This record gives sequence, structure tokens and C-alpha cells, in this order.
Amino acid sequence: MHERTFDKELGDLKKMLLKMAGIAETMIDQAIRELVERNEAVSDAIPGFEEQLNRLQIDIDADAMMLLATQQPVAVDLRFIFAASKINSELERIGDLVVNITENAHTLLQEPPLKPLIDIPRMAELARKMVRESLNALVNEDVLLAQSVITTDDQVDALKEQIIRELVTFMAADARTIERALALILIARHLERIADHATNIAQDVIYLIQGRDVRHPRVQQAPLGRAGEEAGR
Repeated sequence: MHERTFDKELGDLKKMLLKMAGIAETMIDQAIRELVERNEAVSDAIPGFEEQLNRLQIDIDADAMMLLATQQPVAVDLRFIFAASKINSELERIGDLVVNITENAHTLLQEPPLKPLIDIPRMAELARKMVRESLNALVNEDVLLAQSVITTDDQVDALKEQIIRELVTFMAADARTIERALALILIARHLERIADHATNIAQDVIYLIQGRDVRHPRVQQAPLGRAGEEAGR
């Protein structure tokens, strides 16, 4: 494969990842709108979107394997292909979590509202922003943006804990609220997991750009410098 063709194939992988991220963002938005607007029809398109994510996951994995088998890439190109496969998986799991949110939302809509929804929409907006910015960091090779995504995860975790504390108080005061409160707790946990997957993508982006694994900050490691890059070429 000509070098320019190889670069195009890598660019196509990136475009497919961006398409997956856009679909995931739309799914998050529709699932939370269903909950806030109390309208099941808002999320009718989500099963179709999930199917698109599944097809894209298969296509990306197949293309990545083909490039590994035929091009024997090295250094940053090799890291990109591995990162693309991992990011692909993270985005597909985000889609699965959104489907879980809609299932819990359907349960909630069968009963009167338990409370005004304030923190869950805030969580959803943060998680959706994290997904978008983690992919923007990939496209723009922006380490600072990837680090910002990782930091935002703490805000999502704090909101989840706040939601759980409040809902436990509801359940303790009135057993009739238990089913609705548990459904809201599950939605908060699914949103937290979406944020975790976005964080994983941001960590993959940092590894791609710098050759530095930031998953375990206390573990000492030598960053991959120019000498390491040249040795891998």
C-alpha cells in the first residue's frame, strides 16, 4: 500500500470513530430527554442507533486488523491502530449503557415523578461533553484537552454520590418510592460508567500522542521520547 493510501486508511478510521462518537452523543441526549420530558417516543430511534454503533465497531476492528496484517506499522501509527480498536470498544459500550438508561426511564415513566430532575441532566451533559471532547482530543492530538476530560470525571462521580445520598433519604422515608429511586440510582450509575469510558478514551489519546500510560499515575514509567520513536521506526 502506498504511503499516502495508508495515511488515508488511518484517516478513515478516525472518521469512523468520530461518527461513532456523534451517534453516542445523540443517544445520550435522547435518553435523558425522554426522562426529563416524560415522553417515551423521544428515544424511539435509540435501538437503530445502537445497531449503527455495532456495525461500525465491526467495520473498525476489521479495518484495524487488515492494516496490522498488511502494513506492519510502527511507532505512532501502530499506537494509533491499537488506540482506535480500544476507543471503538469504549464507544460501543457507551451505546449499551444508553440502552440501559432508556430501559430504566421506561420504568420511571409508568409512575408519577419522584422529584424534579436536576443533577441527572447535569451528569448527562457532563458525560456527553466528555465523549465529544475525548474524540476532539484525538483528532487534534490535544493532550491538555484529554487531561481536562480525565479531570471532569471527578465532577461526574461527585454528582452520582450526591444523587445516591438524596435518593436513599427518599427510600428511607417512604417505601413507596423505592422502585423509582432505584431506577434513578441505576441511571446515575450508567452515566458514571459513560464518563468512565470517555475517561478511558482520553487516556488512550494521551498514550497515542506521548507514549505515556496515565491509567496508574503512581506507577513509574519512562515516557516514550524521540529516541524511542526513532527506534520503533
